[in-house]
Amino acid sequence: MSNYIKSEDTFKELIASETPVIIKFEADWCPDCKRMDYFMPDVESQFKELPIYTIDKDEFPEIASDNVVMGIPSLLVFQNNEKLGHLHSANAKTPGEVTDFLKKNFN
Repeated sequence: MSNYIKSEDTFKELIASETPVIIKFEADWCPDCKRMDYFMPDVESQFKELPIYTIDKDEFPEIASDNVVMGIPSLLVFQNNEKLGHLHSANAKTPGEVTDFLKKNFN
């Protein structure tokens, strides 16, 4: 499963990468986030080359706000300090939706 981001500095380092990274925004209390956790290992196995990280929206509300993360779970793609993609929570309910988003952004 993905690695957890524990500091703003780590987040900034990751999004500055020349390699695209995926950041999953979630929260402990979020039932849709827990549901996504069940199917993400299967999705991640299809995209082994993609680094996927997780950040708690409640622990880092400013980062979430700066990146227009209104609902969770949300998946964002970053490269060179630029947000390249955003899968909003309303469209991140099934393995197919997440897989399609990743294929669109990485194939």
